[in-house]
Amino acid sequence: MSDIAIRVEGLSKQYRIGARQERYKALRDSITDAMIAPFRRAASLLRGQASDAAELNETIWALQDVSFEVKQGEVIGVIGRNGAGKSTLLKILSRITEPTKGYAEIYGRVGSLLEVGTGFHPELTGRENIFLNGAILGMRRREIERKFDEIVAFAEIEKFIDTPVKHYSSGMYVRLAFAVAAHLEPDVLIVDEVLAVGDGAFQKKCLGKMSDVAKAGRTVLFVSHNLATVNQLTERCLYLVNGQVMAFSSTRVAVNQYLKETLKHGRRQYSNLDYYRQNPSLFIGSPAKITHIRVSNDQVEYPTLEIGSSLELLIDLEVSREIAGAMINLILKNAQGEHIVVFCSHDYGFSLSLQAGKYQSQIYADDFPLAPGEYYCNLGIASSTQSEAYDTIVDFPLFQVVNNGQVISWLNRPWGAIHWDKVEWNVNSLIDNSKEVLEECHSDNTRFGKK
Repeated sequence: MSDIAIRVEGLSKQYRIGARQERYKALRDSITDAMIAPFRRAASLLRGQASDAAELNETIWALQDVSFEVKQGEVIGVIGRNGAGKSTLLKILSRITEPTKGYAEIYGRVGSLLEVGTGFHPELTGRENIFLNGAILGMRRREIERKFDEIVAFAEIEKFIDTPVKHYSSGMYVRLAFAVAAHLEPDVLIVDEVLAVGDGAFQKKCLGKMSDVAKAGRTVLFVSHNLATVNQLTERCLYLVNGQVMAFSSTRVAVNQYLKETLKHGRRQYSNLDYYRQNPSLFIGSPAKITHIRVSNDQVEYPTLEIGSSLELLIDLEVSREIAGAMINLILKNAQGEHIVVFCSHDYGFSLSLQAGKYQSQIYADDFPLAPGEYYCNLGIASSTQSEAYDTIVDFPLFQVVNNGQVISWLNRPWGAIHWDKVEWNVNSLIDNSKEVLEECHSDNTRFGKK
C-alpha cells in the first residue's frame, strides 16, 4: 500500500481578470448589442480607451506547473506572499474549484478549514449551528453528537449555546466556528490561516489543538503568514512565488529562503513608509504621524550591527495638533516573526504631551544581546489608554546582526518578548522655539528610563 497522502502533478490554474460574468441573453438582446456595438467602440476611441472590450480582459496564472508529494502523517507548511497562489492551491485540493491543467490526488477523507464560519445561519442557535456546520464540513450526526460537549467546552460558550448566533459577539462567533471545524477527524486536513481567530488565549488553544492533530498522525497542509507557527507545526514547507514552486524542502530552509526574498523586496520599498503602514486610511486626519524610523548608524539604511553592540533607534514624529498622554510602543521581531523585545514608553515611566510640531524620539539600549540574523519592528503611537491609535507601522526591516567572531552560545537560545532594563529614552523637538515637549515628564528633555 502506498504511503502517499497527496500527489500533485503539473497543477495550473488560470483566471480571467477584467471580464464580467455573462448573463443569459435572449435573441432580442443579441440583436440590440449588435446594433449599438459600433457606437460603443467609437465612444471608447474618443475617450482614448481600447476599442474592443475584449482587449481589456487579461488572464493570469494563479498556479503554474505545481508538482509535489506529501506522505501520510506529514505536516506540510505552505508559505508565500499575498497572491502567490496558496489559497488557490488549497481550493483545488478541497475540490472547490477545478484546475486548468494538471491533476491532484488525495487519498483518504479530506477536511478543509478554509473559511471559519461558512454555513452558519444567524437565526439559528449555537446548538443548531453546530449540527448544521458539522454536516457541511462532512461530519455525521452521530459523530457530532459524540463530540458536542467537547465542541461547546472548547468554544467556551456554554451559557449561550441556545441563543441565536446573531446575538453573539464576533469573538464568540469565530470561537464556535473554529471549535466545530477543529473537531473533524479527517485523514487529510487542509488549513488556511484559521489560527488568527479570537483573543490571545483562544489562539493559543487553537495552536494546541493543531499540534494535537499533527501528533495524531494525520496529514496536514497548513497555510499561514505566521512563520513562528509554521516553524513550530510543520516539518517541510512549500514556498510559492507567483504561482510557482520556489522551494519544497525542510521548513527551516524554505522559511529562510522566503525571508531573504521578502527582505530584498522590503529594501526596495524602504523609502516608502506607507508601504509598511497598517491600514493607511484609518490614520487620515490623525494628530500624530510616524515619518521615519532608523538606526543611528551614520544614516545608513538597514545597517549591520555586531553581536553585543549598543542599539540606538531614532523615530521621527509629526504632530499636527496638541495631544496629551500619548505612548510609543515598539516591538522588535526576528526573521521568524517572533517578538524579541518590547519597548513601551509607559514601561519606562512617562507619557507624551506634545504641541503641534516635529519631534524625534530616541531609544538607546546598551549591551543589547541579539543573536545573528535579520530584525524587523512594529511601531505605533497611540493614546495612553490605547483607545485611539494615531499611527502604526508593521514589519519594517530595521537592521541585521552579524557574528564578529565571538563565541557566545547563549545568544542562540529562544527568546520570549522581554523588557530590557538598560534603556535610555528621550524625546526632543526638532524646532527650537517649540513649547514644552514632555508636559507630564521632564520639561528639560533629559533622558529617562532605567539604566
